[in-house]
Amino acid sequence: MELATRKSYMKRRRLIRKFVWGCVLSVFGGFMALSALVIYAYQMEAPSLSVPETTVVYDANGATIGEYHKGEQRYWVPIDHMSESIVEATLAIEDRRFYDHYGFDPIRITRAVIANLQTGTKGQGASTITQQYARNLFLTHDKTWMRKWQEALYALRLELHYSKEEILEGYLNTIYYGHGAYGVEAASLLYFQKNAEDLSYSEAALLAGIPKGPSVYSPYLNEDMSIERQHVVLNAMDDAEYISDAQATKYENEVISFSKDMEIHGTRIAPYFQDAVRMWLIEDLGMDESMIDGGGLDIYTTLDSSMQEKADAIVAEEMAPDHALETAFVAMDPRTGKVKALVGGKNYKESSFNRATQARRHPGSAMKPFLYYAALEHGLSPNSMLKSEETTFVFDEGREEYSPSNFNHSYANDYITMLQALAISDNIYAMKTHFLLGFEDLIHTAKRFGIDSPLKPAPSLALGSVDLGVLEITKSYSPLANGGYVVNPQFVEKVIDRDENVLYEANEEPVLELNPAYTAVMTNMMEGMFEPELSTSYGAVTGGSISESFDRPVAGKSGSTDKDSWMIGYAPQLLTGVWVGYDEAIPLESGDAKHSKQIWAKFMKESLDGELKLTFPIPENVVEVEINPFNGLLANEHCPLTRKTLFFHGTEPTEYCQAPEQGLDETELEETDDKMDEEYKKDEEEKKEKWLDRIFDWSS
Repeated sequence: MELATRKSYMKRRRLIRKFVWGCVLSVFGGFMALSALVIYAYQMEAPSLSVPETTVVYDANGATIGEYHKGEQRYWVPIDHMSESIVEATLAIEDRRFYDHYGFDPIRITRAVIANLQTGTKGQGASTITQQYARNLFLTHDKTWMRKWQEALYALRLELHYSKEEILEGYLNTIYYGHGAYGVEAASLLYFQKNAEDLSYSEAALLAGIPKGPSVYSPYLNEDMSIERQHVVLNAMDDAEYISDAQATKYENEVISFSKDMEIHGTRIAPYFQDAVRMWLIEDLGMDESMIDGGGLDIYTTLDSSMQEKADAIVAEEMAPDHALETAFVAMDPRTGKVKALVGGKNYKESSFNRATQARRHPGSAMKPFLYYAALEHGLSPNSMLKSEETTFVFDEGREEYSPSNFNHSYANDYITMLQALAISDNIYAMKTHFLLGFEDLIHTAKRFGIDSPLKPAPSLALGSVDLGVLEITKSYSPLANGGYVVNPQFVEKVIDRDENVLYEANEEPVLELNPAYTAVMTNMMEGMFEPELSTSYGAVTGGSISESFDRPVAGKSGSTDKDSWMIGYAPQLLTGVWVGYDEAIPLESGDAKHSKQIWAKFMKESLDGELKLTFPIPENVVEVEINPFNGLLANEHCPLTRKTLFFHGTEPTEYCQAPEQGLDETELEETDDKMDEEYKKDEEEKKEKWLDRIFDWSS
């Protein structure tokens, strides 16, 4: 009996020893496995915390005008730019022991297991903030063992490589709050139209309750459930001792005023302009679209929101919404190239086609300033006279003919000055000048002004029979307004990434490409389109209908074809171009053409009201003299009309107006014109040289 008892005792002892050793080995094995896992996780590189973030677009004054994203509103803000209330509310309801665990909470897991066993469901979750953050960054929400294992591994990696503050900041910037809003900043803007750092405790508690079920607890979908969930969060904050019982009761009874429009402010101000900014970032700056949509950039643009508002209102007032007639509009500072306002069409929702940057149309007589600038460089002056009459031009050694006409086939059948020809847009004068200089000369000059489109040498080029962009030709008027400097359109001032690194900052300097003396003379002539006294019996100045709109120096040129209507003009500090026509390039109907000038005049007047009345610069080698604009002679008592006109020094007239009986001899002028016609048939270079000699003699 005693022997049996001893054997039984020894057996139990061996079993206990094996059990103890088994436990020791299990603990050791578990420790080694855990150590290996930690070492393995630590040896892996730190997981990237980068997530797609909304890129914010600002106007010139720093106000938000829009965002670029892929349907997900995300704004990354540092944790110290979040209110204490949202941090505490989130910790209380999501992970009260966040600072006491290493990515997993054994106590919480145990409680969840017991609760689920008692209820027979899997409704009680145990994921920590770190695990949720890992899932948001790297994984799907599938409930599989593989996903759980990956979630655990990523959570461990996050805890090993990042601080608790970095993890909490990342979580609060990536959690989903419903309606496309990711992160507390986007949610604060969405629900309360305020920044996350300005949230009250009652507002923070409401937000913190939404991620458990955005489709259930969104106040937009179920306000009662949202408020009920807010009370749960406030009680959790009370239990966690973030707030007192009295404070919890107070916050529960506070009336919350959340936004009812379900929009974040500034999403689509100036949509055509924002599209132009996006294209510039891609095509000119070489930025990848994924960076624009998800890089969390801050893009500071040149847009003047006040001017844009005026432009939008004027276009809406002037253009009938139910009519197919379309428009495009660009306003910029001619001194810097900064685009202040841009309209690409009447209604962005109906058509996002940006006519200001994408359409290409014939500019008509809006090409003439380039032509007459070239003429000034070749020795002609504002008082140079050519005969306006019905003319057929022969070129290509007699093989080709070209027969342009004036508006309504009206001609002076007399000699007119360049000043007058530009003011009333006489086509015959322009064509004679074009043939005189040679077709290539206009191409070369237009490119110097900034025209980038391909141009072909042809008679019709002087009358604008070439496809140009609205922004392209508008910016090409800048040298006329700024004294000869070519500027490129500038949409963006600065681009900053989420880490405050400056990716781009505008520093382009204007290039002096044209002679300031001749640009000053051209501008002075282009003021003539707004001077009704320069009108003639066969043609009125083209800006007469809007001449009463201004009490300050403005200059410009209109342009028209049977399918297009243009008005491009400027003051020293503002340049605006307007196009009106049909997308299908069909002929304009009666009354269509007037809208381009009306839009231009209204915008310029409203935008410049209250601004300094600047004068156009006049270089020292330019002189101002009073002439008779009809015959180009110096003014005296015999002149029926006088006008102060600029001339390059040495080219101003020296003869005075004569009494009627001592007027210019018509036969002499006829002979001069005949000699010009003969010059057309000679070699181009020889023709230019002989003509310049002749014109200097003739104009002196």
